Amino acid sequence: MKSTLLTLIIFSILFACSPKQESVNSSAENISFEAISLLGDTLVSPPPSQKSIDNYLERKANFEADPSADNWVWYGRFIAYQGKYKEAIEEYTKAIEQFPNDARFYRHRGHRYITIREFDKAIADFEKAAELRLGLENEIEPDGAPNAQNIPVSTLHGNIYYHLGLANYLKGDMEAALAAYQKAIAASQMDDNVVSGVHWVYMILRRMGKEEEAKQALEVINKDMKIIENFAYYDLCLFYKGEITLEEVTKSGEGELSSNDAVNYGIGNWYLYNGNEPKAGEIFESILSKPGWASFGYIAAEADLMRLSQQ
Repeated sequence: MKSTLLTLIIFSILFACSPKQESVNSSAENISFEAISLLGDTLVSPPPSQKSIDNYLERKANFEADPSADNWVWYGRFIAYQGKYKEAIEEYTKAIEQFPNDARFYRHRGHRYITIREFDKAIADFEKAAELRLGLENEIEPDGAPNAQNIPVSTLHGNIYYHLGLANYLKGDMEAALAAYQKAIAASQMDDNVVSGVHWVYMILRRMGKEEEAKQALEVINKDMKIIENFAYYDLCLFYKGEITLEEVTKSGEGELSSNDAVNYGIGNWYLYNGNEPKAGEIFESILSKPGWASFGYIAAEADLMRLSQQ
């Protein structure tokens, strides 16, 4: 019965076309798309907001006036914020030709390779970035979208290893993902980075069947942590510890999901490694019914649905 339900869930994902996703074999007019999903759909970015366009034009003007490495990093980031991920990758590739030893360009290009589902290229970029930063002092990485307190919470080294872990996780290489996330936690300078890293480490260890080690990973999590922006990961970690309920995580009624893809993926994954594949599949399907195909929770749900369909 479980396998039948799961098959129906996977079937609906593989053959349904939502408004944001045109089938690869569609006879519709050519539409510019940014990526092909792991399930074979073409992924189209929504139009950017006027504020996003204005911010992009400002960064573009700064770069054209002074094509420094710093301005080039920001120019590429704001191209990506427009939903133009392939263009951002092309821009970072040009920057690497000019600044081959600047790890930031590999780090950001790798991020956008994840977005367009090219995980091997992402891994190669993050590994190169890590190599370039060996022996160098860690540094704060400014936020593209500042949090409410306008305090950057992440570092360059932490983000390199965090995204390296994610790319390996999405490929299904749990050993490599675990090693990278442990390095990300070691590079953490704030509680926000600790909770995000521990969240992934816990999920990875559970997927590896190492339940006791997963519990040990949660020992650093407590209710006195000072969180600025990663509340979703913090709540999930507290849920894994049994200190808050599922409804407290989702901020909704019993049985309802969150509006946050990261939260919903964590919950779906929790059902998956606790043996309830049909429920996990339903949650992953729900995530993919929304338009946020560039979010990590969405991509992870997509990767798991692909793997479940192959079992």
